[in-house]
Amino acid sequence: MEQRSTMRKSVLWAAPAIPFLVLAASGCAPAGNDTEGGDKSITVAYQTTATYTQVDKLMKKAKEDFEEANPGSTVELEPIQAEENDYATKLALMQRSPDTAPDVFYEDSFRVRPDAEAGYLLALDEYLAEWEDWDSSFIDSAKQAGLGADGKTYAVPMGTDTRALWYNTEVFEEAGLDVPWEPKTWDDILSAAGKIKAAIPDAVPFNIYSGTGMGEAASMQGFEMLLYGTEDTLYDTEEGKWVVGSQGFRDSLQFISDVYVGGLGPEVATALDSNYYQQLNGEGYPTNKVGASIDGSWIAGTWLETGPAPWPEWSEVMAVAPMPTQNGQEPGATSMSGGWTLAVGANTKNPDMAFDFISTALNKDNTLSFNKDASQVPVRSDVAEDPSFTESSPVSKFFSDLVEVTHYRPTTSDYPEISGSIQQAMEAVMTGEQSVEEAADAYDDAVRNLVGDDNVIEK
Repeated sequence: MEQRSTMRKSVLWAAPAIPFLVLAASGCAPAGNDTEGGDKSITVAYQTTATYTQVDKLMKKAKEDFEEANPGSTVELEPIQAEENDYATKLALMQRSPDTAPDVFYEDSFRVRPDAEAGYLLALDEYLAEWEDWDSSFIDSAKQAGLGADGKTYAVPMGTDTRALWYNTEVFEEAGLDVPWEPKTWDDILSAAGKIKAAIPDAVPFNIYSGTGMGEAASMQGFEMLLYGTEDTLYDTEEGKWVVGSQGFRDSLQFISDVYVGGLGPEVATALDSNYYQQLNGEGYPTNKVGASIDGSWIAGTWLETGPAPWPEWSEVMAVAPMPTQNGQEPGATSMSGGWTLAVGANTKNPDMAFDFISTALNKDNTLSFNKDASQVPVRSDVAEDPSFTESSPVSKFFSDLVEVTHYRPTTSDYPEISGSIQQAMEAVMTGEQSVEEAADAYDDAVRNLVGDDNVIEK
């Protein structure tokens, strides 16, 4: 695995992994296409923001392709302009009425299993069996993202991702830190942040997403990037139980406290703003006001000529390094992976048309463009091997190599609520409302209340 990579070419932006909730009446749509001789239209809902436009671009292209290939058919795009948690809320409101519920929607991979269990998603197996690309091009391991507990497939993956440390080399050099930066432990990160704080008082030394305002980005991109670098995990897969009382959980909360209470991160009020990632990447890094952060492969898209905050010099200033394990123990680095999918609503009146739209949106050409724009690790082998993808980003190999040490969130129906409890524990510590022990104990109690004593394992 590469230990560090500077960037000389362009890479593009994709969204952090964020929470997504679908509310709809239970039940499945009948097989077959109801559009023939009737309404030939579907609605497609997805998330977009001022700095996250890649899915919007993909959907517009897919709509154009689909309508051209299917005269008389109409695809109504319904972008949800919202950040983080608000996305789920607005989509949930749409789902409450058949008049507004979308036929196709953008679904976070960790939501697929619980939403399928709740009866919100249409099983796609009969359609996938007839789609040649599914067997010939989609990577088998990536297909797991769309599986329900019953083994059926409910969503088609769009791409996956990994996370690492991004840092501003000019800030590091001004603070007297070595470049390339190759931290081996958490203490190395805190030490570097301390030196930046002393040398450049008006800069944010280090950012780790934390608290309820950042939603799933705090849980996955913040806390779990720490926890899975310890000897502990959130969930014991062999026992099928949630872990409570672990030292790794407490050590991860202590790191959050060291950053925020220790004055090594952004102001707490700023960090709790759901729009903070835009300020961090769109303003902070280009003006040398941020030292380093834990983030995904996608953030450089903000700085491209076509991005929301063009920064021509970014490839000469920014660099990446793997996130180290807590004490440098094997395998030496860690990462988290997620990704988004496209799913069909269980009560769509036009299931054939809805799936045909997905197969259009995620064909090779459209997936290739989207994966390049979003700097995602491809889930199609033909895209992963395409020279136009492999040559599009100087960090594609770096982030792809992190798959070797990556981890995935538990795909249980209760994970979303557990995630919320993680965010609350992080926020309590970062604000100083609770000590590490108090916040950890409160989390343990919340988990027990959520899943029951029989479904936890004490460390």
